[in-house]
Amino acid sequence: MTMLLGSIELRDHDVTCAISDNQMNIKDKVDFPLNTPNETFRNIIKYFKNVPEVKAIGISSFGPLELRNYAPNYGYITDSSRPHWSNVNLLGTLKKYLKVPMSFTTDVNSTAYGEYIFSVLQNKPVMSLVYMTISKGVGAGIVNAGELVGYKGSPEIGHIYPKRHPKDQTFKGTCPYQGDCLEGLISESAFQARFNKSYKEISMFNPIWDIVAYYIAQSAIQSTLLIRPQKIIIGGDIINKIEIQKIKEQFQKLFNGYLSVGDNNNLNNYITTPSNSSTKLAIIGNTALAKKIYYSDANIYAK
Repeated sequence: MTMLLGSIELRDHDVTCAISDNQMNIKDKVDFPLNTPNETFRNIIKYFKNVPEVKAIGISSFGPLELRNYAPNYGYITDSSRPHWSNVNLLGTLKKYLKVPMSFTTDVNSTAYGEYIFSVLQNKPVMSLVYMTISKGVGAGIVNAGELVGYKGSPEIGHIYPKRHPKDQTFKGTCPYQGDCLEGLISESAFQARFNKSYKEISMFNPIWDIVAYYIAQSAIQSTLLIRPQKIIIGGDIINKIEIQKIKEQFQKLFNGYLSVGDNNNLNNYITTPSNSSTKLAIIGNTALAKKIYYSDANIYAK
């Protein structure tokens, strides 16, 4: 009999629950709005109660999350800016009612792991990768030797300080903690602060896109120097085909051939856009992590 595994992903405005087999084939999927914790829990639990054959569930969520399994609040969403979602025992509540082994990680980690698993399923394994997402925030997930990197969570690449562009010296940035960190310079809120309108309304001929590419390229260079990955994948709402090409051009100019990158020093294969939608990748990643925890000798249960 085919094993069924579950996936739960909590995002900014909605929740996706899915059921897949152990080969990562998605059998069913449902989306519903992110509401209060009680209503959201009720919807998730109702969905999975209807499929008691599910053996394990992978959970990923917006943060910040407590991922240290020895911490008293392990499995919690901690100091979230989202109304009603601070100090919520996400993992523990779901474990109480669904009673199956569960993995637990950040949304960007599950997406990064989904990219890794998808590459394996395609018989083109990418054993080391950095997955960056640039939207309302800037985050990254790192997979190295087939394992997620980050003891306490996903790496906070959005809060590195890039060298300022010569034509962007006065903008103070929008990060409430650090001002002009990477996220404060290139996120959706940064576009809004710069132009008083959405990034969607900004022409691709506007020089801001070269400035943003300059900053993203620096984060790709730092990832290259620190991780030496096989591939860097850049996604999120503000990334498109034109912008990814600008990022590659800035990377090439700034890095100046210091190291060979990726496979055969092919920049087009080294810096890429995601292979699938972030939702599908998160389902694949969560399902694979659920399968992993199911077969683990030390299943971690929330308190």
